[in-house]
Amino acid sequence: MSQKTAQKKAVARKDMTKAQWTWKEMKRNWVAYAMVAPFMILFTVFTVLPVLLSIVISFTDFNLLEMPNFVFMQNYITLFFDDDIFLTAAQNTFVFAVIVGPSSYLMSLLVAWFINELGPKIRAIVTLIFYAPSISGQVYLIWGTLFSGDSYGWVNGALLNLGIITEPIQFFQNADYVMPLCIVVSLWTSLGTSFLSFIAGLQGIDRSLYEAAAVDGIKNRWQELWYVTLPTMKPQLMFGAIMSITSAFGFGGIVTALCGFPSVDYAAHTIMHHLDDYGGQRFETGYASAIATILFAIMIGANTLVKNMISKVGQ
Repeated sequence: MSQKTAQKKAVARKDMTKAQWTWKEMKRNWVAYAMVAPFMILFTVFTVLPVLLSIVISFTDFNLLEMPNFVFMQNYITLFFDDDIFLTAAQNTFVFAVIVGPSSYLMSLLVAWFINELGPKIRAIVTLIFYAPSISGQVYLIWGTLFSGDSYGWVNGALLNLGIITEPIQFFQNADYVMPLCIVVSLWTSLGTSFLSFIAGLQGIDRSLYEAAAVDGIKNRWQELWYVTLPTMKPQLMFGAIMSITSAFGFGGIVTALCGFPSVDYAAHTIMHHLDDYGGQRFETGYASAIATILFAIMIGANTLVKNMISKVGQ
């Protein structure tokens, strides 16, 4: 586009309201909007509207059979002041998110950075090795066998043979072991989509940037990472952060698979478990919607915080 054409467009835009200019651009790019429309319609119907509807229902007493009865803030008051299990679930969720979220994120980034330094053929093999646990359906079976609560469990068998213990430990039925083991399993399976996005981001960096950085005074690989690599792949960093936050706060499937539902003494009971309890089993939809709204607000806040942190990378 020439400079004169750009100036004419800028002058024309000043003469129109924002709505008029938007409508004109939509008509000019109608093919692009037509291509995006199916996704936007589905996203709005199956994501945006359910979220908004859930927020509205959170202010009601609704059991799916009778008409909703508005109770305003009663569900939230009950959650924070009269539901000890929810407070336990919130504490467990935050502990898990603080440990697993940043750890899995940094581990994915560092492993991707290491793999990127390998040759193409070796890189493909090593990527598959690290990525496989996140897509394998046998992960829970493996860890369940390792920490089985009888003498046939590999860990119990080894400890018994060494004389360290005299009887098998019920790992997944002991509140002292449940959360640490679930955190380890989660980290084991955390090299997933964000890990692949980091590798793609590293592969897409223009090598000439490193040469320019060396001329400007970059002296080692860590400086290259901070001043060149990370700023260049900010979109992948943001995507990986969102995936890590979502998986950290949505943690629950691992506990259910290994420890059952609910876990012993609610040792690994999370907000997702509490939501499933009231929404999927008790059918107290209003109360469950309040839990979902709180979880949604927490995740939005965490995403905003991480976005602000990533924006400062390389500065």
